[in-house]
Amino acid sequence: MAEAESKKVIKLVPEYLLKKRKAYQAIKATQAKLALLEKRKVSKGKPLKFKRLEDFLKDSHKKHRDETRIRRAEHRPAAPLPPAKNKLAFAVRIREVKGVSPKVMKVIQMLRLRKIFSGAFVKINKTSVAMMKMVEPYVAWGFPNLKSVRELIMKRGQTRIGRRRVPLTDNTFIEQHMGKHGIICLEDLIHEIYSVGRGFRAANNFLLPFKLSVARHAARDKAGLLKDLGNPGFRATDINSIIRQLN
Repeated sequence: MAEAESKKVIKLVPEYLLKKRKAYQAIKATQAKLALLEKRKVSKGKPLKFKRLEDFLKDSHKKHRDETRIRRAEHRPAAPLPPAKNKLAFAVRIREVKGVSPKVMKVIQMLRLRKIFSGAFVKINKTSVAMMKMVEPYVAWGFPNLKSVRELIMKRGQTRIGRRRVPLTDNTFIEQHMGKHGIICLEDLIHEIYSVGRGFRAANNFLLPFKLSVARHAARDKAGLLKDLGNPGFRATDINSIIRQLN
């Protein structure tokens, strides 16, 4: 009798219940694996940035300052056009545009100056001069000479084919894409840009905005701005010295 009581009774689990438990455990393991992969995928991206209240205030002040400046400029007489001999301008962005007015940002995008220290050629007319005035606190612009135009295109001239940036090193390639505009070599492209001929718009659109660079040893002020570049705005022929520094 005592031996019977000492023996433990083992409860049998039905087979269908064991299969159900095993399937449930497999589902939970798969879900955990997918959750881990999703977490790793999120962590690979850009981390979440915490924005302080001071940053919001700074952006708001900058936006308000731009809107006030543009509103006052509308009541002033339009700036006179440069002499007829100056048909070409080169614009380079030397200031950050974070938090600026939407109108200023739209003009920056129209000028194709989305990145800092990027530059592009602009045809001088009444509209372009007004656009330059609107983005004056962020962009330096002036009249480049033939030497600057040649150095920019020969050293940093690129175009886009599909999703690839292609350097302009082959005259056959240039003739293939710009032959219908009478441009069959790199010298023709340089001449068309500098003389602002009939095919200027097509030639300028063929060129991607120039990615200029800054020397590592360049002197900076307390705000982190480059001392040698000077202030943004109209620089006339001094834009050539900026091109020399950044090219």
